[in-house]
Amino acid sequence: MKKYILIFSLVASFNFAQYQNPFFKGLDDDNTKFTNVGNIGLTITNFGTYGHGFVLWPRQPSCEFPIGSGIEHLFDGGLWVGAYTANDSLGSGKQGPFVTTAAVDAASVSARGGGFEFTNKPGARVIESSSLPDSRVYNPNAISHQDFYMEYSDTSRFLAGGEPIPDHIPLGIYVIHRSYAWNLSFANNFIIMDYWIKNVSGKYLDSIYVGLWTDAVVRNTNVTSPRSGSTFYDKGGNGYSRDFKVAYEFDAIGDIGFTDSYIGIQFLGASAKFDSVNFNCWQFRNTTDPNLFAPQNDFSRYYKLQGFFGGTNRFPYQIPPSVLRAPSNRSILISAGPFKKLAPNDSVNVVFAIITAKKFGTDPAALDTEEQKKNLFTSAEWALRAYHGEDRNRNGILDPGEDLNGDGKLTRYILPTPPQPPKVKVIPESQKATIYWDRRSEFSIDPITGQKDFEGYRLYRTMAGFDLTTAQDLNVSLVKMAEFDSLGNDIGLNAGFSYVRLSSPVKFPGDTTEYWYKFEVPNLLNGWTYVFSVSAFDKGDKTFNLESLESSKLASSIKIIPGTLPTSDPEVEIGVYPNPYYANAYWDGNSERLRKIYFYNLPESCEITIYTLAGDVVKRLYHDQRSNGSDLRWFETFSKDGKQIMSGGEHAWDLITDNDQAIATGLYLFTVKDNSNGKIKTGKFLVVK
Repeated sequence: MKKYILIFSLVASFNFAQYQNPFFKGLDDDNTKFTNVGNIGLTITNFGTYGHGFVLWPRQPSCEFPIGSGIEHLFDGGLWVGAYTANDSLGSGKQGPFVTTAAVDAASVSARGGGFEFTNKPGARVIESSSLPDSRVYNPNAISHQDFYMEYSDTSRFLAGGEPIPDHIPLGIYVIHRSYAWNLSFANNFIIMDYWIKNVSGKYLDSIYVGLWTDAVVRNTNVTSPRSGSTFYDKGGNGYSRDFKVAYEFDAIGDIGFTDSYIGIQFLGASAKFDSVNFNCWQFRNTTDPNLFAPQNDFSRYYKLQGFFGGTNRFPYQIPPSVLRAPSNRSILISAGPFKKLAPNDSVNVVFAIITAKKFGTDPAALDTEEQKKNLFTSAEWALRAYHGEDRNRNGILDPGEDLNGDGKLTRYILPTPPQPPKVKVIPESQKATIYWDRRSEFSIDPITGQKDFEGYRLYRTMAGFDLTTAQDLNVSLVKMAEFDSLGNDIGLNAGFSYVRLSSPVKFPGDTTEYWYKFEVPNLLNGWTYVFSVSAFDKGDKTFNLESLESSKLASSIKIIPGTLPTSDPEVEIGVYPNPYYANAYWDGNSERLRKIYFYNLPESCEITIYTLAGDVVKRLYHDQRSNGSDLRWFETFSKDGKQIMSGGEHAWDLITDNDQAIATGLYLFTVKDNSNGKIKTGKFLVVK
């Protein structure tokens, strides 16, 4: 049977009472949080922006997809709200329009200034929570697998320290911003952005537009660095889908072949009536083009929110799609409005999604065909499905038969969900890995029907060297190697579980989990990185025309490096591989600091000393289970997250001396001192450059 995540009601109440004095001063920016539960790494801040303008690159993603690939999709973006102000509902004393922007066209976001007009309370932070029981931030009230919660306002005219925000005329709005992300295989590449906007000005807001402005850029930072200058940003093509209400960008001529993906900004819905969803696009800092000019003031920004490019020109009528497909450095804006009136203390809810997707099919990557957008629109449909929730016919009303949780209210953010992914442990050994997993997936219960619908497990692995590619996509790199499922039905392979099920569970020191399944993978290459994963899948639901659903391969993925186990056996010889080492080995990178060799058959704790033939000390390495060389630049560059598990009996070295110099061609000696007994072993290796 199908499972659901049932979360969040259209009728929501927030405690705005603590913000009754809207003109508070103070700024405590938090740009440290980024989504990482699924396959998109998006930085989201507590001052209305997303992305970080590459000021945190490469240690933190701006909008990376697939996560860990180095393929970025935006410079920065943020919330725009435009409106007129009036003294009463009749419109007396009407002024404006005024537009509050979280971000605008800027060469750098390292210094907050004009156009960065949302501020926050002192001590404010992005608050993270999760509906996943295993998460360190688990909260039963969380909506998704990774929720971020932010609050900010446009009511201050000053940044921290009293610095004025140039040309800022506050609308008097307070924003409750929530973002939602999932690890589900069909919903792991979009982030829902949910905004509750409250009028705290004491005046009426009239003819309100709410939009997301995005300075998108789709480039592979493993191929081209964002530090390369303006040419990094002028390769994007743009477009808009009126059917799915998605404004998007793709790489038109930049890193073709290494950036075959889209970023889309999608409008999902709102709690109040409005007239239209609008798309706009302009060239970076352009002040001469009558259509693609970059707005410089509130009036022109409001004009763009209304969907006008220039004069009365609108896409796709007076602005043909072919113009925007051509490469350039452009911004995209998608907005909804006008919302007619917002009285003092009233709120409006407006929801968007940020979507990433690989191009579909075999057409040249530089194009933008309808076939290529298939994955983008599939994800857009899932985002809409999540947003509409119980409202299956999307009419905004809870019709008979739609109240799945029986609470009498329209519940949003419902996604079909597979069984809970199993907890996985992988033990690397010499030329093999052993995979263990628990059986909690088998007890997953449908929250609607109360039935268990577990069917089986699938095991996945990567090939050696997958992490050296310039367009890593772990979802694609993980290939199925085995499947085990229930007997006696027409689902799956009917393979049973006898081959992998243990007669009694296995436990490991410091781990309370009971592992009931075991699978060995032989013939691995020592020193190479592999990723293994175990997913769980269910029986599907014919009532809702749903095929069997599978948990995310990423959710239980474990990265390991096979190698020898630690040993203090005096009969076991220590050694180095590759030996001889030839420069530019297959696993090396393109610089001296991206090389590595491994010492093997090491004790659990030891000191490794490398010498020249003349007896000069070249390098000292200190090895234990926590310090095994996995902090080298090679792992930072190719392994990305640095979470690989090593066998414990090997240590990596980048051939850089204690004096921070690359070693030369020659024969080298080394000693290994076992810290447990003081015994010393010796060895030698040859380096050829």
